[in-house]
Amino acid sequence: MKSKLIVLLVFLMLFSAVSNAAINIYSEPRSLPQSKIMHQSGLSFKLSDFKGDFVLAHFWSKTCAPCIKELKSLNNFHNKVKDKGVRLILISPKEEWFDTGEQSRFLKRYGAADLEFYVEENNDLSADFGIFTTPHTVIINTNGQEVGRLRGSETWDKSKVINYVLELKERVQ
Repeated sequence: MKSKLIVLLVFLMLFSAVSNAAINIYSEPRSLPQSKIMHQSGLSFKLSDFKGDFVLAHFWSKTCAPCIKELKSLNNFHNKVKDKGVRLILISPKEEWFDTGEQSRFLKRYGAADLEFYVEENNDLSADFGIFTTPHTVIINTNGQEVGRLRGSETWDKSKVINYVLELKERVQ
């Protein structure tokens, strides 16, 4: 366990050198809140339903300039890692959208048409996580546990960021 922590700290230092955001990888995984989110298809899920996937749950808002600025980069990141076992999901407040069609058109306009999106009612999941600002990314291992967070925006499609996420995925199983 100690060697695993040392490896994660080295990656943290590497990531902080290439990142605009603050990342925190936990020494021990944490259980996930059970609040539901609604998929663009209308089906409800809990984050624990994604057990088996390495998930980046990216909380964002259409009123957040840094969130909008990084959408195209997130889309490029998604397309580079989706076949490598990384699942990126967007989560935004339901009250921001008239319907899923509006959100889909918004994402397309900002170069993020490929991203899987969800909404949360009453910001329950955000509150359960203690997230009150966006962008904010929760990192979830394949066992369905929170292993870290990234607060702030990032240039997601930089090769250093992609490599960091892929290496992190292998280390926090």
